[in-house]
Amino acid sequence: MTDGPGSTPDMPSGWAAEQPPPYGGAAGAAGPSWASPGAGAPQGANPSAPPPIAPPPSAPYQSAPHPYAPAPYAPYAGGQYGYRAPDAPRPGIIPLRPLTLGDILDGTIKLIRSNPKATLGLSAIVAAVTGIPAAIGQAISFGSLGDLMADPYAAETASAPIAGLAAQYIGTIISYVMTFVGTTVLTGVLTRVLGRAVFGGRITVGEAWRLARSRVLALFGLVLLQALILLLPLLALVAVFVIMVAAGAFDSMDGAAAGLGVLVGLLFFLAYIPYLLFFYTRLSLSAPAIVLEGRGVTDAMSRSWRLVKGDSWRVLGILLLTAILAAIISGVLAIPFTFGGSLLGMLNSGSAGGTVIAALLLAVGQVIASMITYPFQAGVTGLLYADRRMRAEAFDLVLQTAAAQNQSQGWVHAGVDDMWHPSYAAGTQQGSGPYHGAPPYGTQGPYGPYGPYGPQA
Repeated sequence: MTDGPGSTPDMPSGWAAEQPPPYGGAAGAAGPSWASPGAGAPQGANPSAPPPIAPPPSAPYQSAPHPYAPAPYAPYAGGQYGYRAPDAPRPGIIPLRPLTLGDILDGTIKLIRSNPKATLGLSAIVAAVTGIPAAIGQAISFGSLGDLMADPYAAETASAPIAGLAAQYIGTIISYVMTFVGTTVLTGVLTRVLGRAVFGGRITVGEAWRLARSRVLALFGLVLLQALILLLPLLALVAVFVIMVAAGAFDSMDGAAAGLGVLVGLLFFLAYIPYLLFFYTRLSLSAPAIVLEGRGVTDAMSRSWRLVKGDSWRVLGILLLTAILAAIISGVLAIPFTFGGSLLGMLNSGSAGGTVIAALLLAVGQVIASMITYPFQAGVTGLLYADRRMRAEAFDLVLQTAAAQNQSQGWVHAGVDDMWHPSYAAGTQQGSGPYHGAPPYGTQGPYGPYGPYGPQA
């Protein structure tokens, strides 16, 4: 601006030659110009909104991800779609689902650890009582061998070695008879302990005996009948041999006939081994059926036959593995005592004190070995029975429902022992089990009036 007349200069004096374009743009001005907020925006658009963000060049057809969008879930290692089945409940010594070999062995160890008095204590008592006659007989036999070693020429006139062998055999026979009685009773008691331990409950020796004593006679009958079935081919062979000896068939036998007889005997034993394994496997679950289901002898054998059918090879493998493990454990535990007792019996020169100490060492070794192996074998057999019922009858549903009921009430009812009755198998009519006490879930069973699968048509 000037004070005098004349045209207004293009820019005031002192300003730089390059200036930004005028506000709003000038008509005919070249180049960019400033614009007011909202000038040149489409009608209806928000003037204050920021300009849109162009997509990245590498993905021209995808929108930018939301900054707070959750990351995609990584797939679970156990399945393609990231699904993981819920873990089965484990209120006691085993998970309530079909069992693996590891579950069975682990559950057996947990059975022994959770009930030491009813397993280790009772097994030690039975082993001590049944092993005393055999230990005394062995000690006398080793003493006679010690006398023979001191004077080898006395064997021509002395009858000590014969007396020692007779004492050993007599003691062994008495021990076998006592072991038959003791282990049969022990099997019933330990099976009852296992039946309660599956639900997480504990049972005293007295209560276990009260529940199992009514099944002892049936267990004796089962053991006798099983022994007859397993030994029947051997008894038949012995009978044929005795008849042939009585008829004088071996009086004029030459070398060729003897060789033929040996070959026939070898073939017989090769055929007897599959027979023995087959019936031993099929009848292996009879004792738990007698104790836990209250069945008779033949009914329990039929029950075991049906449970094992379809899974015989697996059951046989587990039973053989159990027998091998029991033999190894028994040998390792008993070897020091057997070696010490045998050595002392041969070196004591027939003294009474040495014989007693040798017998005690042998008995202690037998007790320690049997104290572990008896409950171990009984536990594996009982858990195999539970596993076969879960697989064949969906019995794990019954166990899970009973376990949930026990958890809700905060303690394990004694009536859970009756849940092993087959009337509680999934899909069967409830409430016909032989109760030893008050039914824990009423006469309609753990599922209520509709069974495990809801109302039935």
